[in-house]
Amino acid sequence: MQGTIDGFSYGAVTPVAAFLMACLGAALGLRCTNRSLRTERTFKAGWLALGATSIGSGIWTMHFIAMMGFSVEGVAIGYDMPITFASLAVAVGMVGVGIFIVGYRGATRMALVTGGTITGLGVATMHYLGMAGMRLDGQFEYETVTVALSVVIAVVAATTALWAAVSVHGFLPSLGASVVMGVAVSGMHYTGMAALNVHLHPDAVAGDGSSAPLVPLLIGPACFLILAAVVVMFDPLMVMGTPDWNDPGGPGGAARKPGIPAQRQVPRFGTHADPASFHSRPRDPAPPGEW
Repeated sequence: MQGTIDGFSYGAVTPVAAFLMACLGAALGLRCTNRSLRTERTFKAGWLALGATSIGSGIWTMHFIAMMGFSVEGVAIGYDMPITFASLAVAVGMVGVGIFIVGYRGATRMALVTGGTITGLGVATMHYLGMAGMRLDGQFEYETVTVALSVVIAVVAATTALWAAVSVHGFLPSLGASVVMGVAVSGMHYTGMAALNVHLHPDAVAGDGSSAPLVPLLIGPACFLILAAVVVMFDPLMVMGTPDWNDPGGPGGAARKPGIPAQRQVPRFGTHADPASFHSRPRDPAPPGEW
C-alpha cells in the first residue's frame, strides 16, 4: 500500500528553521576556513577542524529540523539512534576531509574539485544515511534520477562554498556565500525527499503519522554551533583582519612619498628564543651624522 507523505506538517516553520541552521553552520565554517588561511601553521588545523564541525553540525541539524515536519499518514515514525548519530559523524568527517584539502592546498582547481566532491558526497551520504535510520512499518523507495540530481546539487554547492571560503573576503560577502550554501543544502534535502516513496506493510501498526520527538537529538549540535559562533565573534581577526605592512594603502604604503624607502621593522619586545613573541614597530630615524 502506498503511503501518503507530508513533508510540511508544520507549514513553513520547519523549512525556514532548517534553512537558518544550514546558513549558520555554513557561515561559521566559511569564516573559520578563511581564518585558517591567515594564521600560523600551528593553529591552522584547529580552525579547519572547527569549520568542518560547524558545517557538518549545521547540515545535520538542518536535516533533522526539516524531518520534524515529515510524516506518513497512518503510521508512526521512529529513529535508530546509532545510525542517526553515525550520519552526524559521516557529515563532519567527510566535510573535514574536503576542508582540509582546500585549507592546505589552496584554491587550486584540483583542490577545489577534489575537496568539493568529497564534501558534497559527505552531505548526500549524511542525508540518505539519516533516512536509513528511520523506522516505520513500511519500505522506502527512491527515484534514481531525482537522487542523482540531489547528489549533483550537493557537490556543486560544496565546491562553490569551498571556493568562497578561500576566495571571498570580508564579512558581508562571506555572509552572502553562506546564504547561497544554505539555499543549496536545503534544496538538496528537499530534492532528495521528493525522490522518496513509501510502501506500507499490509499489517502496519496504525499511528498518528508523526515523527518521534527529535528535539533531544538536536540539543548537542545546536549548543556546539552557539559556542562556535561565540568563538568566531570574539576573534578580532575574523572581522578586522591583519595589518599588512606591504599594503600600498596601509602604513608606509600610499601615504609614503615617492622616493622615500619604507621604514625597517624592529622588534618591540620579545626574545630570540621565541620569535613569535616579536611585534614590529617602525625604527626611529637615526640622528644626523649617524648611520
